[in-house]
Amino acid sequence: MTALSHLEHWKRTEDGRWIERRYHFKTFLQAIEFVQKIAGIVEEKMHHPLIQIDYKVVTLKLSSWQAGGLTALDMEEAHTFDAVYNRMDTPSNERDEME
Repeated sequence: MTALSHLEHWKRTEDGRWIERRYHFKTFLQAIEFVQKIAGIVEEKMHHPLIQIDYKVVTLKLSSWQAGGLTALDMEEAHTFDAVYNRMDTPSNERDEME
């Protein structure tokens, strides 16, 4: 079993060098709040995801540039981001939705 199999809504990109996930929120401001919360975490670790904000959807992509692909740190951050999201007031039907 791979580390990615423990990350329910994360997908490996076609080139295999990234993992990504879309998070859905009730409002735009809630999406921004999520980004602000994870910003402090990633700044501490100095391991920054690519972040895309599309109104009420935040897409995160993780990879370790210096390692040339995915590492345990990427998987750890993905778990951390999921935990932050799960603590927020998001509808369960949106939490499970993936495109």
